[in-house]
Amino acid sequence: MVKIRLRRVGRKKAPMYRIVVADATSPRDGRFIEIVGTYAPRQTEGAVTLDEARIEHWLNVGAQPTDTVRSIIRKAGMLKRRHEARLATKLQAKAVPVSERPAEA
Repeated sequence: MVKIRLRRVGRKKAPMYRIVVADATSPRDGRFIEIVGTYAPRQTEGAVTLDEARIEHWLNVGAQPTDTVRSIIRKAGMLKRRHEARLATKLQAKAVPVSERPAEA
């Protein structure tokens, strides 16, 4: 299984994390597939940077975000946009075109 999770980098007492796509069995700071963002919890501005296109790609192919990463991408508004887009496609698929509707009396 592929996960989107945090990988710790930075100095002692000054953590910084990379948001990476990695196999679930690899160690926390070990092998990863791709870096898709960063998270610096001690910064006030610019604490989170995300490559939204790549995160969207990995979510579409089945990667599971950890709870912390899910919270980070939710705050960025990605999950809401993703949900709305999926809902719109479902509704569009269910909608019957006007030409195929029965005539009203």
